[in-house]
Amino acid sequence: MRKETIKKMTVMAMLAALSMVLVYAIHVPLIPVVPFLEYDPADIPILIAAMAYGPVSGLVLTVVVSIIQGMFISTTGPWGILMHIIGTGSMVLTAGGIYKARRTKGGAVLGLILATLVRALVMIPANHFITPIWMGAPVEVVDSLMITGIIPLNLIKAAINSGITFVVYKAVSRYLVHGDPFGAIADKSSADASGT
Repeated sequence: MRKETIKKMTVMAMLAALSMVLVYAIHVPLIPVVPFLEYDPADIPILIAAMAYGPVSGLVLTVVVSIIQGMFISTTGPWGILMHIIGTGSMVLTAGGIYKARRTKGGAVLGLILATLVRALVMIPANHFITPIWMGAPVEVVDSLMITGIIPLNLIKAAINSGITFVVYKAVSRYLVHGDPFGAIADKSSADASGT
């Protein structure tokens, strides 16, 4: 049990580090009307953690990564940390919870699709109440950007990260979570091709 706990903590730390590297290296504004909102792939490792270890572990990792990013990488301060926890937290709880209940490819697809939609919905009130505070802008200005910028950006960001998570999850979880040797997939594929 202790060995498994140490292994889990090690993998979680690796995923947290990867998340921070990704947000530092890749952050791209996608929608001109909301240049302060950018796409970044930092949620992918956190979603992987949620699907591998469950929604609670995903949420814990979300909080840890959000605080570290907010302190050392992002310039949005405590409000940015809160928004990150709300947005990413809603995704990992949804995707991780559904996949925990249905550990199938269909469960993964359903969880990630619903996680994308939940994030977009949750970020509407979050942006309405929180964004005006940290931007120092009137609520009406922020609300006017919902349809043209904020909702599309959250949908696009969540959809891209969910799609990538779906594509890479099996390989990443096989190597990191289950500890298979790196040649295992290639060896299996070769065996299948040769009929052995």
